[in-house]
Amino acid sequence: MLKNATVLIVDDEEIMREILSSLLTQEGCQVQVTASGEDALQLVSTVSFDVVLVDLMMPSMDGIQTLKSLKKLDKDLPVIMITAFGTVTNAVKAVKSGAFDFIEKPFKNELVLTVLRNAVSHRHLVTENKRLRQKLKVDSHQFNEIIGLSPSMQGVFKLITQAAPSRTTILVSGESGTGKELAARAIHTHSSRSNHPFVTVNSGSLPPDLLESNLFGHVKGAFTGAVGAKKGLFEISNQGSIFFDEIGNIPLETQAKLLRVIQEREFMRLGGVETVKVDTRIIVATNVDLKVMVKDGLFREDLYYRLHVITIELPPLRERKEDIPRLVEHFLQKYGKENKKSDLVILPNVIRLLEQYNWPGNVRELENVIERAVVLASSNTINTELIPDSVTSKKPAQLFDIEIPEEGIPFKNTIREIESMLIVRSLEAAGGIQKRAAELLQIKPTTLHEMIKRYGITSSRTRTVVSSSGDSEDFSTK
Repeated sequence: MLKNATVLIVDDEEIMREILSSLLTQEGCQVQVTASGEDALQLVSTVSFDVVLVDLMMPSMDGIQTLKSLKKLDKDLPVIMITAFGTVTNAVKAVKSGAFDFIEKPFKNELVLTVLRNAVSHRHLVTENKRLRQKLKVDSHQFNEIIGLSPSMQGVFKLITQAAPSRTTILVSGESGTGKELAARAIHTHSSRSNHPFVTVNSGSLPPDLLESNLFGHVKGAFTGAVGAKKGLFEISNQGSIFFDEIGNIPLETQAKLLRVIQEREFMRLGGVETVKVDTRIIVATNVDLKVMVKDGLFREDLYYRLHVITIELPPLRERKEDIPRLVEHFLQKYGKENKKSDLVILPNVIRLLEQYNWPGNVRELENVIERAVVLASSNTINTELIPDSVTSKKPAQLFDIEIPEEGIPFKNTIREIESMLIVRSLEAAGGIQKRAAELLQIKPTTLHEMIKRYGITSSRTRTVVSSSGDSEDFSTK
């Protein structure tokens, strides 16, 4: 975590600069030191640092003044205050001024390193979020709100770009929640019709007569209550696009009239005798197999082949989990803005958790989960507590994907492997801090420590340093 981290130490006492520099250099940090706030500001204005350690009591420009000036240069830069006069008042004042944390001298090496790891992790997280936001600005506008860098989604984007300029009817297929309407809108946006209406038809929510009245319009007196003529959605969408959501829900009698519109580009209003001509691009969507519906006599075969010229298939989210971080960032921005919560950050272990879930409700379900987390968040950090149990809870078999072969498995060795994997995952989620990892596993720290030793994890995750008091101490590191 701290290897190659860039750290600036600002302290007017040479001995403190040497102690901190030695400690952090041993951890692989790239350390620079300075004795004054003025010099620190000059350095930060030219060099990028992951974190700055600032002594509170310094001549000329004190720690609070230095802190405030540093935050003006880089509002996201974590600044940790260090003082031998650590009081509650000083701590509150420093935090209110924007300090990331507060350390009192004399300090233990373990505390300094833990706070530094948290600060560096926060810095990297904020930087990555900014990078993703910038990339989203470049990428996502091309296909409205469709987000994806996975090969399957790149194929979808390519097909949309190729098919959009044509007049051909397009069928968008995919499970519920995969974003079929967004794809339809992207087709419309990338066509020459983008300056004309995009009209959506909810195919299954209306009885046949009312659906046809909505689609084709009616003349005065066509039926009881028709006190005047009314344009239908086909006329309203003339020169633009009309999108049928779940085309499989349209009754057979309406399917015949829709087929005529596709073939002849004309129709008659209900109760009318005059032909109305339209130039409307037809886009349809389905989450069922229309070919099966044709076999079952529920969908017209001739209409099926008219719709089946170009098919764009949207993959389920479980098949493109590499897109989850970008989707999450997109929804954080969207709902953060709606709820007036800026600079929201999601913890890496939450992203890993989201990537492990299969998302039966696809992107729509993920969007709902993130919206809920944003609304309930009391700080700018999205943690696992804000994710619903339906997403976080897993059965052991799902978590480790264990299969029992014919010859059987060694029970004790398998249990050891599962326990070892749980320990490693908890340490990763806790940033290498054993106490926090024990809390995540709901066991005592001493029990975790013993298990780490038993499974040989200690050698790669624990080091020994000398504290400022001269005592040898163990601390966890990722």
